[in-house]
Amino acid sequence: MLDTAILEQLKVVFAPLANDIVLRYDESTHADQGQLGDMLESVASASPRLSAQSSGRNSPTPQFRFVHAGRDTGISFRGIPGGHEFTTLILAILNSDGQGKLPDAAIADRVRRLKGPLRLSTYLSLSCETCPDVVQALNQMALLHPDFHHAMIDGGYAQDEIDALGIQGVPSLIVDGKLLHSGRINFLDLLTKLEAHFGASDAATASSAPRELGHFDVVVVGGGPAGASAAIYSVRKGLKTALIAEKLGGQVQETKGIENLISVPYVEGPQLAGQLSQHLGHYPVRMLEHRRVKRIEKGATKTLHLESGESLTAETVIVATGAKWRELGVPGEKEYIGRGVAFCPHCDGPYYKGKKVAVVGGGNSGVEAAIDLAGIVSEVVLLEFADQLKADHVLVEKMKSLPNVSFVTSAKTERVLGDGAKVVALEYQDRKTEKTQRIDLDGVFVQIGLLPNSQFLKDTVELTKFGEIVVDPKGRTSEPGIYAAGDVTTLPFKQIIIAMGEGAKTALAAFEDRMRKG
Repeated sequence: MLDTAILEQLKVVFAPLANDIVLRYDESTHADQGQLGDMLESVASASPRLSAQSSGRNSPTPQFRFVHAGRDTGISFRGIPGGHEFTTLILAILNSDGQGKLPDAAIADRVRRLKGPLRLSTYLSLSCETCPDVVQALNQMALLHPDFHHAMIDGGYAQDEIDALGIQGVPSLIVDGKLLHSGRINFLDLLTKLEAHFGASDAATASSAPRELGHFDVVVVGGGPAGASAAIYSVRKGLKTALIAEKLGGQVQETKGIENLISVPYVEGPQLAGQLSQHLGHYPVRMLEHRRVKRIEKGATKTLHLESGESLTAETVIVATGAKWRELGVPGEKEYIGRGVAFCPHCDGPYYKGKKVAVVGGGNSGVEAAIDLAGIVSEVVLLEFADQLKADHVLVEKMKSLPNVSFVTSAKTERVLGDGAKVVALEYQDRKTEKTQRIDLDGVFVQIGLLPNSQFLKDTVELTKFGEIVVDPKGRTSEPGIYAAGDVTTLPFKQIIIAMGEGAKTALAAFEDRMRKG
């Protein structure tokens, strides 16, 4: 049963429901069946539009489906959606009735053009902080597409299947008994991956949005702290403003705890991302989410060409695309992502309980990952390319105090080795002796920093050899009318609070230049 406070909140959340929604569960002799029934009945009690009903069918484990206005939505869940997936349950109910934040017409059209039938299963862990984003994206696609079925599966109820599939990380998306993707992925990249795998019809639906999205005074590219700040400061100056983002919140979405955002003692990354989105919603900013800029055509008026085939024009462009996790780029890495190669110790660490793993990267992220994993795995070996660890002294000392953690410096990772099903070893070169060393292990966690998201600008503005956009103190780039702010630039410190300030400063500088020119 849910406590009274949660039920009262759900009554408010479910108040807009306009159609009947049935949480239809199968019968099972599993010991947890009663717990599932109690949860669904409790959730259903929060609205007269909701009900929990038996399907009359039997299953070996607790599971249920979503039925909206008499139609199966294509969404099912095996297990009991507690933890992070309780939010997924609530959002699925709202989204099935057209409530909540949903993809716009152009993105919905891309989903509907996927060639069916689509039958997907996502194996997850209730403690996984990455899983909800992937699961919620696939659920929304199932609601939009007429022949799309998505099953969410709690790995705790499917250990035999996990072993048979060789799953070593979550979320793991399975199609036709094979791994299609494992780990973090945003809505846009997930849709692109499904288009590549299943194909897409060329025929547009009647609901298709215009390919030309209009002209704006300012277009901000990027939806993280810098981008949100730049958009808010621009629109407050009375400028017609659009914001293009793969996902609102950007890299903040992947940050667990934030304790250095001044005046806010502690906030979770996804919560801050939601607050950024909510703040943007108070202003008439044209939001273009789940999109990526392909190139910017220079000139007095800039034309932004999107990978979706859409385009828009602007007098001023502010690039705030941030950065993404850097990959090793060595043989075996991509082949074994989700089967021994991982990027999130919080999400995938439990799959390596009692096993030996390596962490590549001796900065704060790498040392923190080694410390976290030490409480789960049997042994951690940390590899650092430089001659000494780069992490803060306090973290290094903490790591050194752990009996099952060791580290190797001057180590150049060369290859991830596997047996076809999973990772079995890692090879590195000792940079001092130039000899190749091998470590037999079960997993490799990559923690080697960030890569600026500036690839689409390599022929447009000046970039450093590291891919950072070169900017002056006011965020101006080498191309008049194109500005940049935040982690994608040569800004020396990659911090949320600094990115917010830089976004505001750059928007004000762009407005100042506009007034002088006008």
